[in-house]
Amino acid sequence: MTQFSQSRPLRRAPRATLRQPIPATISLQNGRQLYAKVNQLSITGGLLELNPCLEERVWVELKIPAGFDIVQLTAEMMFPMRGASGYLQPFRITRISPEELYKLDNEVTELLKQKVASKLADHGANFRPPRYYLESF
Repeated sequence: MTQFSQSRPLRRAPRATLRQPIPATISLQNGRQLYAKVNQLSITGGLLELNPCLEERVWVELKIPAGFDIVQLTAEMMFPMRGASGYLQPFRITRISPEELYKLDNEVTELLKQKVASKLADHGANFRPPRYYLESF
C-alpha cells in the first residue's frame, strides 16, 4: 500500500470536476455503509456530496467507479460544508495500493482530457490544448 505523507507537495494535484456526479460507497469502521456522490476527483483526494455528513478526521474505506473498474482506497474525511441538498465534504487519500493509484490516475487523466476536448469544441480553432494534461490544471 502506498501511504501519502503529510507534507505539502510543491504543486497541487490537478482536480477534475465531474459533469455528472458518480456514485461512491463509504464503509465506516463499525461496518456501516453510506452512499455518496463524487463531485471532484484528484489523485490525492476529492469532494463528496453526502447526507448525513461524517465527522472530521474519520478514516473510511471508499469505493469509486473508474471506467469499468472500481478504485478502493482509504481516505480521511475533512471539514464538511453545507450544500444545496445535504453536505459537501472533502476527503484526502491516506492509503492506496499502486495498482489502485494507477487506475485512479488514468481516470483523472481521462476526465481532464474530456474537459479539454469540450473546451476545444466551445472555443474552436483558437484554443490550444495543453501539452501535458496533468501539468496544466
